[in-house]
Amino acid sequence: MSDTAPAPLPGAAAHPFAGHHLLAELYGVVPSKLDDPELLAGALRRGVEQGGATLLHLEVRRFNPHGVTVLALLAESHASLHSYPEAGALFFDAFTCGKGQPEAILAAVVAALAPGEVRSSLIQRGLGRFSR
Repeated sequence: MSDTAPAPLPGAAAHPFAGHHLLAELYGVVPSKLDDPELLAGALRRGVEQGGATLLHLEVRRFNPHGVTVLALLAESHASLHSYPEAGALFFDAFTCGKGQPEAILAAVVAALAPGEVRSSLIQRGLGRFSR
């Protein structure tokens, strides 16, 4: 085995293999908000914009009898919402590298949903981890 790093791909730009992964749980949300696909998609879209990330695709799925998943594919990675109206709760997940700011994405979702409680954890991932 070699101790040297593999050669970069031809023409590849040098980007740090690092990013921020923010996980959050929102509690005490009005159930009707958590069952509204347009509200949730709009909140995530605004968050992506405010967080300086690049939205490539937004997928929205409403489940029967209730619940919504919103998945944003970002140039910087992804962000998602998974709602549980019956529990008044939502799971949030955003991983970004480069310029994307997952904290700003979450802030927009929190502003739209006005939860009673937010629990979050920010994880630094990758080689050459960096802090803000």
